[in-house]
Amino acid sequence: MYNTAYLNQQFVQHFQVAPTCIASSPGRINLIGEHTDYNEGFVFPAAIDRYIYVALSAREDNEIHIFSAAYNTYFKTTLLPETSETAPEWAKYILGVVQLINGKKSIKSGINLFLDGDIPLGAGLSSSAALTCATGFGINALFQLGLSRLEIVQIGQQTEHRYIGVNCGIMDQFASVMGKENQAFVLDCKDLSYRYFELQWPEYEILLLNSNVKHNLASSAYNKRRKACEQGVAWVKEKYPEVNTLRDINLQQLDDIVRPLSEDIFIKCRFVIQENLRVQQASDAIQRKDITQFGRLLYEAHWGLSKDYEVSCAELDFLVHFVQGLPEVAGARMMGGGFGGCTINIIKKGSSTALIDKITTAYFDRFGKSPSPIQVKLSNGTSLLEY
Repeated sequence: MYNTAYLNQQFVQHFQVAPTCIASSPGRINLIGEHTDYNEGFVFPAAIDRYIYVALSAREDNEIHIFSAAYNTYFKTTLLPETSETAPEWAKYILGVVQLINGKKSIKSGINLFLDGDIPLGAGLSSSAALTCATGFGINALFQLGLSRLEIVQIGQQTEHRYIGVNCGIMDQFASVMGKENQAFVLDCKDLSYRYFELQWPEYEILLLNSNVKHNLASSAYNKRRKACEQGVAWVKEKYPEVNTLRDINLQQLDDIVRPLSEDIFIKCRFVIQENLRVQQASDAIQRKDITQFGRLLYEAHWGLSKDYEVSCAELDFLVHFVQGLPEVAGARMMGGGFGGCTINIIKKGSSTALIDKITTAYFDRFGKSPSPIQVKLSNGTSLLEY
């Protein structure tokens, strides 16, 4: 449990007043369904017990003052129509949320914000989504603006689009805000309907292995993959005007229309369609408590991400290949946007210590660095903390 007394103390130290509220928003994992959310597909995320914390108080002027414990940096600006050009990257997430909320509800004063957390940055656990959602939730509570949870989710996504330059889907923010303890949910990114599934695996637990390869989606090939999907849709739409996203396209249409024009774009689009099917199969496996089939789908998803969608890297492939076939591991895959971050591993309880030792030795021998194990439990979504 996070030490809210420490956060309160730090807030007073930096702003000379006590916080009015503290918002907490979790990171997320995604069991399966990668690069499907921005194609109006299906995803299977869950919130985890790692959080970003944002403490807030209103100011008497119109200035925004932010201190980040992670970066040990203080930044201030005025409540402007747009974010400051001089703002560090981490502060743009906060300022983007402030401006989007201000455009909807009119914030009446400046704000003090203190940021802390225990989500590893750059690990593919959506620390940025947790940051924007905690900020939005906190501002909503601070000024009693009446924003719904869905509005806070959408503000978080719009912040990434408009102020960070990442055309992300809605999954990360949705999972952070809507998570439930011990449950994951299948989210339909087309109509935002969702269904919770309790993970009834008494003999298994979730182990994340951080490759410690740092990535930044804005500077990676993320946007290129999205454009490839959009191009494939555009070609099919010329013949089938009712088509709007890959969700509306079947494999036969893809083979007939896209493949002759670009083998590479065909392969990228095919992966997304197949991944949507895997999400449905995975939810069926969970309902049947078929851990073997669920694990098989994870491996299948990983090698599709690696070979077809080409968003993996040598370190992630090594981590998955190493555990594939081990009796104590039901399944594993890379997780997140790609080019680094974590693998998710479904492992037998009690096996983690020996497994981590084996993997760490082999990984260090190959890459000269160690992976970081992160054992997680599924948690509730964004909330206000009592302190």
